[in-house]
Amino acid sequence: MSSNTLIAILGMALVTYMVRAGGMWLMGFVKLSPGVEAWLKTIPGAVLVSLVAPTVLASGPAETLAALATVLVAARTKKMFLAIVVGVGVVWVFRKIF
Repeated sequence: MSSNTLIAILGMALVTYMVRAGGMWLMGFVKLSPGVEAWLKTIPGAVLVSLVAPTVLASGPAETLAALATVLVAARTKKMFLAIVVGVGVVWVFRKIF
């Protein structure tokens, strides 16, 4: 890797960090209403769904069944690690079948 590439990567990482940290710092001065606070708490889930849904819907049956199994286990047990293990296991098994 050339030094210019490394400098560019480190520069982008620094700018990304500064934007995130700056936003957190600035939000420390803002008083949020309960509605806005509830809305902000739902954003991470919405972003995750927007990233995962196209892959799940555009892939094969193994991936779709694994996503469904992952969501069901996570919703029922509230244990994310277990849900991930089940999802990986389901996709592995169904890729062998399909």
